[in-house]
Amino acid sequence: MDFNLPADLVAYLAELDAFIAAEITPLEQANDNIRFFDHRREWARTDFENGGLPRHEWEDLLIEATRRADRAGHWRFSAPGTYGGKDGSNLWMAVIREHFAAKGLGLHNDLQNEHSIVGNFPFVAMFEHFGTPEQQKEFIFGGFERTRRTAFGLTEPDHGSDATHMETRAVPETRDGVPGWRIDGEKMWTTGMHMATHCATFARTSGDPGDARGITCLLVPNPSPGLVIEEYLWTFNMPTDHPRVSFTNVWVPDSAVLGPIGGGLAIAQSFVHQNRIRQAASSLGAAAYCIEESVRYARERKPFGHDLARNQAIQFPLVELATQAEMLRLLIRKTAWQMDHLDHKAIERELSDKVSMCNYWANRLCCEAADRAMQVHGGIGYSRHKAFEHIYRHHRRYRITEGSEEIQMRKVAGFLFGYMGPKKTQFG
Repeated sequence: MDFNLPADLVAYLAELDAFIAAEITPLEQANDNIRFFDHRREWARTDFENGGLPRHEWEDLLIEATRRADRAGHWRFSAPGTYGGKDGSNLWMAVIREHFAAKGLGLHNDLQNEHSIVGNFPFVAMFEHFGTPEQQKEFIFGGFERTRRTAFGLTEPDHGSDATHMETRAVPETRDGVPGWRIDGEKMWTTGMHMATHCATFARTSGDPGDARGITCLLVPNPSPGLVIEEYLWTFNMPTDHPRVSFTNVWVPDSAVLGPIGGGLAIAQSFVHQNRIRQAASSLGAAAYCIEESVRYARERKPFGHDLARNQAIQFPLVELATQAEMLRLLIRKTAWQMDHLDHKAIERELSDKVSMCNYWANRLCCEAADRAMQVHGGIGYSRHKAFEHIYRHHRRYRITEGSEEIQMRKVAGFLFGYMGPKKTQFG
């Protein structure tokens, strides 16, 4: 058993650091771009007069950073080689994401917009597994070329975590001699619709409310007649690109169906494990940043003539956080390594409880570490001149999105008590 990181992974981290220093940090410092990361960040990023959407200048900067990373061969690292990537593994992606987040805020990695110079592309896996050759060409290559961007329309206003009771319906309907589907309903938190060319819209096409089968994914062009972005929901962490979207008599042809009719929930679950383990690694890295910054500050700050760090009230909470971070790091890397040695379906059957453990605990740990960092730093920690409030506000959402921590704990309980997973045969 060897707990050392592979030598080529360590070398790649050094290569990424050198690229950041040569290309990304100078871009971050140019033209007052630092305003997007210093105490002005929320105002600089948010167009408050335009629904709270991200400002164009902010999104243009992120695109320029990823273009530079793509030219250097880093942005598509996690994608299959067929699409110009390097088939980056889950272990490597977890280590890279932790490494980046541990650096603090910066243009190299800002997950408020799911931005990183080493990108995460869940829709590649979705279209690879479920798309037709025509859809793969259009949406995978188009995604990398930025001619296609797909939003995800699953959650509904009255049915958050429970997709099986969704009220959006799609019924077969032929128009002008072309067979297709009419869609009516409403979606919530449809992130990225302000830039999306399509919305992967999940709708019930058969079965009864509560059935896992009978839900179909349809690729709805944006804009389409009857598709309306009703409002952008302002959140704890601005800017927002999370709208409520309505569908009224929206029609798409049969070619818009993604995957098997009635098998849409399998598509919705197709990339959650990759997303969750990488998200967990990012939260761990952000937690490590908060812990290390607190330790450094406590050694430098000298109230009453002594290091702040000499006080056990400062030491012990940080000791507990550092201990949890060390244990979590091992579980994340072990789980990511195991994911790399299982096929897609086996991960769901055998390992999804460990992925959920990593995710819900990392997100909670990050929030606790950011809160403790504010307390250790005192007034300046509470201000926007430090990154802790931003880290807390951003990572707090991960305790709800990508499956709330309660949903993920329920998954762990299902495996633990044998309602699902490998133990199921023990209890009958």
